[in-house]
Amino acid sequence: MNPVNDLLFLVFPEICAVCGTGLWKYEEVICTSCNFHLPKTNFHLDKKNQVCRAFWGRVPIENAGAYLYFNKGSKVQRLIHQLKYKGRKDIGIYLGKQYGNYLITMPEFQQINYIVPVPLHRKKLKLRGYNQSESFAEGLSLSMKIPVDTSSFIRTISTQTQTRKSRFKRWENVSEIFLVANSETLENKHILLVDDVITTGATIESCVATLLKVSGIKISVAAIAFTRS
Repeated sequence: MNPVNDLLFLVFPEICAVCGTGLWKYEEVICTSCNFHLPKTNFHLDKKNQVCRAFWGRVPIENAGAYLYFNKGSKVQRLIHQLKYKGRKDIGIYLGKQYGNYLITMPEFQQINYIVPVPLHRKKLKLRGYNQSESFAEGLSLSMKIPVDTSSFIRTISTQTQTRKSRFKRWENVSEIFLVANSETLENKHILLVDDVITTGATIESCVATLLKVSGIKISVAAIAFTRS
C-alpha cells in the first residue's frame, strides 16, 4: 500500500474514458462495466471477416481485423474522438494492448516482423502532437512483443479530413500520398499495418498499394474499429 498514491486517488480519481465514473485501482482507462459492453468484433476468429472482405478484389492482404465496431453516437465513437482530438493517447495504447492480447493467440498474427501505423503528415502531426494510429501500434507492440516501425513508411501530402466523404472521394483524397522511405527494412518482411478506424478502406488501400512496391513484403491489417454497414 502506498498512502501517497491512495490520497492522490481520493483527491484526483481517474475516470472512465467512456462513462466518466471513477476507476478502481485495478482498472485502467475504461471501467470494467464499459469494457465488458464494448462491441467487440471477434474478427480475429474469422479469416473471411468483414475487414478482409472489404479489400477483396482491391489489394492483396494476408489477414485483417478490427477490435471494435464503430457506430455514430456510440461509446466507441466517444473513445475515438477523445483519442484523436482530446489528447487521450492513453486510450489508443490501452485498446492496442487489449487487442494485441487477442491477436497474439492466432498463428497468422504470430509471424509479424513489424507493426507499421498509418502515418500522419508532419503538419498534422505537429498540430495534434501525436499520431493516434501510432499510439494504437504502441499498445499492440506491448502485448505482442513486436517492434513498431514509424520511419520506413511516411505520408508526403497533407489531405483533408475523410469525414463525410463518399467512398470514391475518400479514395481520391488519399491516392498516391504515401511513400516508402526505407524499403530495405521492409523487404521480405510481414508487417501489420494499423489504423484507428476503417470505414471504406480507402486509406488502407492506398497504403497497401504503395507498400507492395517493396520486394517480398506481406501485409496484414488491424484497426481499433470498423464501421458497421
